[in-house]
Amino acid sequence: MKFGLVLNTQFVAGESPTTKFRELLDQVRAARDAGFDSVSISHHYLLTPFAMLQPLPALGRIAAESGSMRLVTNIFLLTIHTPVYVAEQVATLDVITEGRFVFGVGLGYRPEEFAGMGVPMTTRVSRFVEVLEVAKRLWTEDEVTHAGRHFRLDRAALTLKPVQRPHPPIWIAASGDAAFERAARLGDACLINPHASLATVERQMALYRKALGEAGKPFPAEAPIFKELSIARTREAAMAEARPYLEAKYKAYADWGLDKPMPKEESLSAPFAELARDRFIIGTPEECRAELVRYNERVGVNHFLLRPQWPGMPQKQVLGQIELFGREVLPAFATERGGTRTGRLE
Repeated sequence: MKFGLVLNTQFVAGESPTTKFRELLDQVRAARDAGFDSVSISHHYLLTPFAMLQPLPALGRIAAESGSMRLVTNIFLLTIHTPVYVAEQVATLDVITEGRFVFGVGLGYRPEEFAGMGVPMTTRVSRFVEVLEVAKRLWTEDEVTHAGRHFRLDRAALTLKPVQRPHPPIWIAASGDAAFERAARLGDACLINPHASLATVERQMALYRKALGEAGKPFPAEAPIFKELSIARTREAAMAEARPYLEAKYKAYADWGLDKPMPKEESLSAPFAELARDRFIIGTPEECRAELVRYNERVGVNHFLLRPQWPGMPQKQVLGQIELFGREVLPAFATERGGTRTGRLE
């Protein structure tokens, strides 16, 4: 199994973004030295009440600190960009990381972002499919001529190709049932959201496997899932440390309508204890290890993207969790991970 650190690039308004980014670089170095396999960043625009760093330039800087870890967008808002922009930016990051970039993408769900980019939200599925289709062609063909519903290209040539061929892995984020099926058809893996309960994820992964079969594709060797993490010496401490920040974060998610595309039973307005049950990874090192194994066995995931920080959480607390997870959880999976390693550059 593999493990990644999801950075919190959302800050409380008024905090110094320069200071917060320096703290993120410290977290990357800590994860690198602890033996994490990847580091990832999410993506939003106009994120009131939070301030947020943009993922592509941030990952370019983080690459210098990441050792052998892969860099992941978790996720990039594909729908509201153009194929040429996407293809050029992804190729550039894959060059900067020397082939360690993973392109996680999603539809987007916030009306403010679509309005801000001048894109009708009603077209998001067709635009998503077309952007991805044309970007893949730009990465793999010498010239692209395309006349589609949303974009037109006449002999467009992308001379900067990605290091990874035919292109970096494409992980498609999924919340609703249709998104799991879309991920099977169009992506290299389905990136499972952190908001759904285990029972819902099990049902949706059955849809994903069925769609893979219909497309003639095997279950991917690398199956990622995004999870919230709080680890401490006692379960009570882990809950207490996470609750003030994680509860506020999920209230914001509910206000933004993140649960709208999800099944009816998955409301993010539920009380915190209910949200945490079968959804977040919270507890002692032993409890966290058991929960990771449970997800692996029940839904087949094997790359856990773990977020131990939310807006407002102190840096000391985050670094303590990274260190504890690296010291007492990662070694339990060292054999299947090929032995322990630091990931640091010598």
